[in-house]
Amino acid sequence: MKYYSTNKKVPPASLKRAVMKGLADDRGLFMPENIDLLKDFVVSDMQDMSFQEISCIVAQALFGDDIDRDTLENIVNDTLNFDAPAVHIHDNIYALELFHGPTLAFKDVGARFMARLLNYFVEKENVKEVNVLVATSGDTGSAVANGFLGVDGIRVFVLYPKGKVSPVQECQFTTLGQNITALEVDGTFDDCQALVKTAFMDGELKKAQIKLTSANSINVARFLPQSFYYFYAYSQLDRKGKADELVVSVPSGNFGNLCAGLIAYWMGLPIKRFIAAGNSNRAFREYLNTGNYAPMPTIATIANAMDVGDPSNFARIIDLFSIYPNPYQAIKKRINGYNYSDAQISETMRTVSSKYGYILDPHGACGYQALVEDRLTERETGLFLETAHPAKFKSAVEQIIGRDIEMPAKLQAFMKGEKQSVNISKDFTCFRQFLMDTLSR
Repeated sequence: MKYYSTNKKVPPASLKRAVMKGLADDRGLFMPENIDLLKDFVVSDMQDMSFQEISCIVAQALFGDDIDRDTLENIVNDTLNFDAPAVHIHDNIYALELFHGPTLAFKDVGARFMARLLNYFVEKENVKEVNVLVATSGDTGSAVANGFLGVDGIRVFVLYPKGKVSPVQECQFTTLGQNITALEVDGTFDDCQALVKTAFMDGELKKAQIKLTSANSINVARFLPQSFYYFYAYSQLDRKGKADELVVSVPSGNFGNLCAGLIAYWMGLPIKRFIAAGNSNRAFREYLNTGNYAPMPTIATIANAMDVGDPSNFARIIDLFSIYPNPYQAIKKRINGYNYSDAQISETMRTVSSKYGYILDPHGACGYQALVEDRLTERETGLFLETAHPAKFKSAVEQIIGRDIEMPAKLQAFMKGEKQSVNISKDFTCFRQFLMDTLSR
């Protein structure tokens, strides 16, 4: 399989090159040249399969041209040593709980898969060292840091906006040490993301032969595996006879998760429509309203993992729909968009907690409320992605719903560590110098 750039100004790359580079040389995002369509009976047979078995089938369709079956199955099974249950909330609405992994967030799937795939390429090619840059607004940093922790030949630099992630999220990537370095950036997530992207294109870093790649959803090895759990969710609902008209609501910030769902749809998963559920950052919603995409300044919210004013993966969405004569109209037909203020998110969390006894995190609250606002028909089933455990936002959630929530043992362990981070400005020159000084030792 070859991977082309969304900017289409450079030759296609192999999977190894796409994963090792992260971003194409023309600053575009890599996309697979072909998306294999799974036969209907393959999808219907999934209702009797486990998460791992389903994921192996999907992984084979995505990566089977480049990795032998046994190695790929080992990577998948090692990645997915946890469940992702579809939980009934009320009526025809279900939550796909994606917080049962090591860091209690959906990004454990993509981050763990990428860590194992990158390690496979590093060992196979006898690469001395690869440096992974990742910008995070919260959960990405913890998932990537823990996914790569202790992996030989790989160093990870986590860039996060100072004071804009929850204390629990911060502990999950600043207390690890070893091959993980946390960089506290005086800026926003978009500033962190800009530093990462600029580093890939920087002539001085290339001249120094510093090997860089990204573990953000701009990397194909991060976002493509997230398609696994869309198939697994469908199989669970199909088993209940609830999958015929499935509407999936995806909390959306950088839009990698929604792109993974669209990949699953292109592979033949019968999803009726998607919903992009956001917070006060409305760049995609404005695109749906006007047909014009314009980046916006990032707005800080209680759903901080979605505090993105210029989502990178918008380019992939446009690319996926470019086969249509009018991509904009095709996108509007397949994807609805809703956005919620902090006040609206809080009210949703209070209502669902008191009325149905289910505790939402702020991101899942956006996904749930979007399903309510979308006015599902009696025949439709609504599934929203619950992307992080509410205890990752413990103080905010408790204040909103008015009662204590239990802190899982996994999170308690992170909170006991000592913070280790480096403060840097959002100026790229300073970031470049830090990398040059650190990696030349």
